[in-house]
Amino acid sequence: MKTVTLVFGAVYGMLSVILGAFGAHALKKILSVERLESFETGVRYQMYAAFFLLIIGYILKFETSSEKWTSIMMIAGTLLFSGSIYFLSLQDYLGANLKFLGPITPLGGLLMILSWGMLILYFAKNRI
Repeated sequence: MKTVTLVFGAVYGMLSVILGAFGAHALKKILSVERLESFETGVRYQMYAAFFLLIIGYILKFETSSEKWTSIMMIAGTLLFSGSIYFLSLQDYLGANLKFLGPITPLGGLLMILSWGMLILYFAKNRI
C-alpha cells in the first residue's frame, strides 16, 4: 500500500501540473470564467491530495487497516472530487449534460475530509 500511495501521489501531482497548464492556456479560450475557476479548484485540490499522499506514503507504515484507509479515502476522494469538477467544468464544451455528477463532488470532498481526520487521529494516537 505504501508504493500505491506514493505512485498515486506522484501521478496526481504530475496530472495537476498538466491540467493546470491545460486550463491556463487551452481552456482559458473556450470556458467561461466561472467554469475555468471551477476547473482550477479541481486542479488545486488534486495537488493538495498529491502532497498529502506523498507525505503519508513516507510517514505511515501501512500496518493497520486505518492507515490503509487513510490513503484509500484520499485517493478515491480526489478522483471523485476533482474528476467530477473537471467533467462539470467541461460539460458545455463537450456538449453533454453531466449535472448528475453534481452530487459526486461533495462525496469526494467528504472522503478527503475523512482521510485528513484519520491522519489527525493517527498523529494523536502515535504522538509523532
